[in-house]
Amino acid sequence: MAVELTDSNFEEMVLKSDKPVIVDFWAEWCGPCRLVGPLVEEIGEEYEGKVVVGKVDVDSSPEIASRFGIRNIPTILYFKDGKVADKQVGAVPKAKLVSKLEPLL
Repeated sequence: MAVELTDSNFEEMVLKSDKPVIVDFWAEWCGPCRLVGPLVEEIGEEYEGKVVVGKVDVDSSPEIASRFGIRNIPTILYFKDGKVADKQVGAVPKAKLVSKLEPLL
């Protein structure tokens, strides 16, 4: 299950994580985000214990989105060792999301 990330828990959950982290930047009003969201949740369940999966609502936490230069949503950032290791912009099939995650494990 994905963790709701905010300004108060982002550093602890993402930047200090000892596991790879997938962060889904989304918004309630974004149609493509509603397509990608369930895929991210599925990945979180399938890789439970190996990966941290989080979601950032860009309307609630614009500082985080700005910090990482998020201009389009959905955007998924892949973190390893506290740094952005990969990025996916737009709605894509689950296989594409997983293919970017696998090398980080």
